[in-house]
Amino acid sequence: MDPIAVDDELLRAWPLAKPSAQSDKEERGRTVVVGGSAEIPGAVLLAGTAALRAGAGKLTVATVQRMALAMAMALPEARVMGLPETAGGGLDASGAPLLAPLAPRINALLYGPGLQDEAAAPRFVQTLLQHLPPELPLILDALGLCAAAHVPPRAGGLLLTPHAGEMAKLCGEAKDEVQADPARCAADSARRLHAVVVLKGATTHIAAPDGRLWRHEGGNPGLATSGSGDILAGLIAGLVARGTPLEQAAVWGVALHARAGEQLAARMGGLGFLARELAAEIPHLMDTGT
Repeated sequence: MDPIAVDDELLRAWPLAKPSAQSDKEERGRTVVVGGSAEIPGAVLLAGTAALRAGAGKLTVATVQRMALAMAMALPEARVMGLPETAGGGLDASGAPLLAPLAPRINALLYGPGLQDEAAAPRFVQTLLQHLPPELPLILDALGLCAAAHVPPRAGGLLLTPHAGEMAKLCGEAKDEVQADPARCAADSARRLHAVVVLKGATTHIAAPDGRLWRHEGGNPGLATSGSGDILAGLIAGLVARGTPLEQAAVWGVALHARAGEQLAARMGGLGFLARELAAEIPHLMDTGT
């Protein structure tokens, strides 16, 4: 199947649902972002901020205990939970049940930004899945992607956001093989893992498990900066929390992320803007429809 181009025409024909004037924060959904570490504490801050900028009504951030207070001060709009830490600096699986009381009220869960301890990541997810309803959408990003093979098919769906290097690990191929045929790799992994796959790059490919495939070209080199992927993952999670289907949230998230970069580049120059500055561009872009 030839990829569908993500352009103005597609976005106009597939608009995001808008909340009614009478809606409240509960109706716009709850996002939970799980991740972070003492060495990379800002990733969940970026992702959580992006989820709120995407219109999610409520946000909870779960991170390592020793960073929880600082996170709560940096992100006063969120509820912050501190979880036990492994010796390798990751999230210990013993902390996963602490999220169980939230599970019935979560609309999207993002796991992975800023994580450390690759061995611990799958164990945390395997424990967490025991406490999540199957209809809850799950988004895996960054180190959280190493848990993808441990996630069985879910009624709520699974979404993955790898770059080429991470995709190489997911599909067992060399990075240059992924870069040579990204559409195939994304499509094959989407079918095999029963997931929507967002294979990031200068050209981003989005694949659904049923074989649908989209291609986005755009953005600018300035988006290739630390924290940019965290913004994209949080943006997608926020859209999912609002009730957007996973594949639509992926397509719109990629397009909004790229266009936020274009707006910053037009004002500030093509290189040197910060990932944290992308999130503030999102509300206006959603209002204008692109």
